[in-house]
Amino acid sequence: MNAPPAAHATPKKARSAGFALLAPAVTILLVWSIVPLVLTLWYSFRNYNLVDPTLHGFAGVNNYWYLLTDPDFLRSLLNTAILVGGVLVVSVGGGTLLAVLYDQEFIGRGIARVLAISPFFVMPTVSALVWKNLMLHPIYGVYSWMMRAVGLTPIDWLQRFPMATVMMIVAWEWLPFAILILLTAVQSLDSEQKEAARMDGAGPIARFRYIILPHLSRAITVVVMIETIYLLTIFAEISVTTAGGPGVASTNLAFLIYSRALLQFDVGGASAGGVIAIIIANIVAAFLVRAVARNLEV
Repeated sequence: MNAPPAAHATPKKARSAGFALLAPAVTILLVWSIVPLVLTLWYSFRNYNLVDPTLHGFAGVNNYWYLLTDPDFLRSLLNTAILVGGVLVVSVGGGTLLAVLYDQEFIGRGIARVLAISPFFVMPTVSALVWKNLMLHPIYGVYSWMMRAVGLTPIDWLQRFPMATVMMIVAWEWLPFAILILLTAVQSLDSEQKEAARMDGAGPIARFRYIILPHLSRAITVVVMIETIYLLTIFAEISVTTAGGPGVASTNLAFLIYSRALLQFDVGGASAGGVIAIIIANIVAAFLVRAVARNLEV
């Protein structure tokens, strides 16, 4: 006996209604993401300078060629790689050790966990201002006071070690994120497995190397992926503390694009930098997503 026509029409009507309800949101998201991308691509092939209206017209690949042959661009790429790599080493390495530490029972563990995680909730601009004016100021900073207290000469960290100082500030911000994720992963490890290893004579280092670290591998991969995507766009910390200097010593790719667009008013060159940044970010994201997927399949 055939089903009545209304029974076949109901799923189609439901799909049509769902599509009609989702269409406005999907359209807005597409316009929101595609229009800026298309405009950036368009301006990257144009001569467009905000303070020189006589400079206009099709530029071809000149903006890309000028940018790729600019030593500042190569330096910004190197600084971006150093910043991302350095922060990942500090945050993931320190986060793993602190996660294992905070998994142990000790007096004040709850307060210690809250204090360790709290920097993640401070806005990047505020963090940069605190470190620049309160902690690292060569005259009034806490570190300068500590160095004078032991007879040492205070150091102007942001002038002498700008990239390392920015890296330290960003690592301070992202270390709590790694602790939060890795501590959750450590707590999911079966305690009987660790107890059995201890009864078999495995010491703390052996238990960490052969039980805890393999268990954390998936969580570490996820932390590396998320942090890398965000670290490629670090801007506020550099703008507040060093403004990319001295020279271009602490300029990363994001700050170079900002500098080209709003300090040198070269919209065409900045757009070319934006397109290159999008390509690099997508290559890195594709590599990391594949690495995470491969790790999750194990």
